[in-house]
Amino acid sequence: MPLEIRPATSRREVNRFIDVPWRIIDRKQHPQWVPPLRISVKDVIDRKNPFYNAAERELFIAYRDGEPVGRIAAIQNRAHNDFHGDKVGFFGFFECTDDPEVAAALFDTASDWLRARGLDVMRGPMNPSTNQECGLLIEGFRFQPSFMTCWNPRYYTKLMDGAGFAKAKDLVAYFIPLTGKRPFVLPERFAAHAQRATAEGNVTFRDIDLRHFDREIDICWDIYNAAWEKNWGFVPMQREEFVHMAKDLKPLLLPQFAFIAEVHGKPAGVMINLLDYSYALMKIGNGRLFPTGIFKLLAAKKKIKVGRLMVMGVKREHRTRSVFALFAHELYRRGMEFGAIGGEASWILEDNYAMTRPMEAMGAKVYRKWRIYDRPVSP
Repeated sequence: MPLEIRPATSRREVNRFIDVPWRIIDRKQHPQWVPPLRISVKDVIDRKNPFYNAAERELFIAYRDGEPVGRIAAIQNRAHNDFHGDKVGFFGFFECTDDPEVAAALFDTASDWLRARGLDVMRGPMNPSTNQECGLLIEGFRFQPSFMTCWNPRYYTKLMDGAGFAKAKDLVAYFIPLTGKRPFVLPERFAAHAQRATAEGNVTFRDIDLRHFDREIDICWDIYNAAWEKNWGFVPMQREEFVHMAKDLKPLLLPQFAFIAEVHGKPAGVMINLLDYSYALMKIGNGRLFPTGIFKLLAAKKKIKVGRLMVMGVKREHRTRSVFALFAHELYRRGMEFGAIGGEASWILEDNYAMTRPMEAMGAKVYRKWRIYDRPVSP
């Protein structure tokens, strides 16, 4: 049978869309792949998700001989185009066998959908935006991905290049080992600066209070939108969208690794770290939270000693050359008390020098890299 691209519109077809990676990724050949939670994928493609208050999407599955061989989502993010004043469309949730014909057909189908909406550039992968998982892995294939980051087989890069995509921006990750042959040791100047700031009473840190979660959400939402407003690709999150995401993450948080910086008692910055639950997802395997997956996930919360720095933001008026040192010292201190064996900082824009230069000054090295691609929408 010839190659077919069909939209996934019914509930059954959407579930089939979610199932595609289990059908095409050989876990023996690619043991690094971490099966996502199906319920999480379903949530971010569900049109009831607050993200789609200012966005639209269409899901497509590629079939050959009646079997799924790939998938893609075409996404119109009106909030992005209103904020940036451009006509960019997006693609995401891309999965494909090692077949350039399948990849080309998927990209062209998404491109046609975007062109019909007056968009002139196709950018991605976005799952479904920069506020969620995004980017195609181009370096660091041998490492298991950390929680809520993307992993794909190496041949995906050839599919992108062969389909006429070009680099738009790279995202990087650093890993900080706290044990082993060469454990990371925080430079003394970081500790000295942090102690001085604390002694003078200017800067204090406090755990996010889960008992007053709504109040804490508002504080974090305000800092988040203020801290990233000038970043490439950033789109301010509406409160409903931010609350939705925060409530999903709440059961996974350890308060000592989700903390707020205050200057003279007023919120100035936030840092959110999560345990690397990818270890639990590997054990779950089939991506199903029920009936047993939930217990594996909760049990892992007590055992995992590796984390991921997901969010670090500081309001513009409080950004100084030393603010990174304060956060780094606080996280390092808490990590050592916890008995952590290491952590990843990701993802970070390659040209976000306020983050990359201090990381490298501490001796951290890039060990994983993702790429966001652009391609003109087909005429």
